[in-house]
Amino acid sequence: MTATGPRLASGLGFALLSAASFGLSGSLARGLLDQGWSAGAAVTVRVAIAALVLLVPAAMALRGRWHLLRNASGMVAIYGVVAVAGCQLCYFYAVEHLQVGVALLIEYTAPVAVVVWLWLRHGHRPGRLTLAGALVAAAGLVLVLDVVSGARLSAVGVLWALGAMVGAATYFVLSADEDNGLPPIVLAGGGLSVGALALGLAGAIGIVPMQAATRDVEYAVGSVPFWVPLLALGLVTAALAYTTGIAAGRRLGSRLASFVALSEVLAALAAAWLLLDELPRALQLVGGVLILAGVVLVKMGEKDIRTLEEDGLPVI
Repeated sequence: MTATGPRLASGLGFALLSAASFGLSGSLARGLLDQGWSAGAAVTVRVAIAALVLLVPAAMALRGRWHLLRNASGMVAIYGVVAVAGCQLCYFYAVEHLQVGVALLIEYTAPVAVVVWLWLRHGHRPGRLTLAGALVAAAGLVLVLDVVSGARLSAVGVLWALGAMVGAATYFVLSADEDNGLPPIVLAGGGLSVGALALGLAGAIGIVPMQAATRDVEYAVGSVPFWVPLLALGLVTAALAYTTGIAAGRRLGSRLASFVALSEVLAALAAAWLLLDELPRALQLVGGVLILAGVVLVKMGEKDIRTLEEDGLPVI
């Protein structure tokens, strides 16, 4: 079902808020990493804080309907392991073998994967405009991530990045599923709790290094105590980001929500400018415009699909 009217407006608002929140994570974490934190430790603390914050609100949202959580326990486990912990871990390993931009580009093919999944699994064949939007958005990402100069690809790194892409695509698909009856905050809280446990286990058995430091963290705007970016990572880039992302998926559907989420790249560039004093180049700004154009084409494509389906005509 395609969102219209107030549902569309609120869905776009939630999607943009989620993307902006997720976009802060890289710059906030960069400060911690520069002071001796390992990526695994920063991610684990981020997810654990978010899980703790959402625990009580999620329980209140259930209003005693614990059977909903029991019935959806398998999906929540997949969400936590694949969409939260797995996506983070795969990306962590990908950047050990690839340039960060290349790993991000591969991960952000997730919207195309969502379109293919909906086509193969549910028969939702994409229209021409949707496919055009995918291509335009992908071209924009190439420019924004500055990988046009050529990069040596590691087969192992590509496989890890594809794993991160699967995690991101899983996030969009499961976030849009309303059939389970779980309120968005319950799915977010449950998934983050499972993700925190999975990451903690990965650290305990040595899969992910776990180093932390208590030195002040330096940003372009000044230095702050180490716990400030940790709280921001947990509260804003995880608790708020996942909850609003799920709410967006419920209103927009996984396909459109996943393409709007591409604006996370723009949010990440803005955060890097403010917090790390890294200014985007003109070519990257052109890429940002292409990303937005791709989102518009996807929305137009969904509108065409709805019209064709109402007329009983085949899509494509």
